[in-house]
Amino acid sequence: MSGTGRAGGPFDDEPAGSVTVEQVPEGVVLAVTGALDLALAPGLRRAVEHAARLHPALLVIDLTAVTFLASAGMAELVRADRRLRAQVPVRVVASGRLVLRPLELTRLTDELAIRPTRADALAAG
Repeated sequence: MSGTGRAGGPFDDEPAGSVTVEQVPEGVVLAVTGALDLALAPGLRRAVEHAARLHPALLVIDLTAVTFLASAGMAELVRADRRLRAQVPVRVVASGRLVLRPLELTRLTDELAIRPTRADALAAG
């Protein structure tokens, strides 16, 4: 399953983003690429809902390839964490300044389980 958003981030020539769902032995990884903005946020929500129906032991939302993180994208990260945290651990992979800085400014680094790499997110206990 993948969702795509149209271009429309901070730059007109920015490529459309996407969300892919990958089942791995540890659980499910949602890999987000491009701008996680108002156009792509619904795609992330649908991917989270799909992942939840798979009943994974762990859900990882990998933002490594995100080029812009808007408030709509951050809202979906919080929604996913709050909706699923009672059933499954949710971890967010974020390491680049473009993604980490908005999360820090909004203090979401205090609320979300942020890991620097996908491997760290999958291995964390």
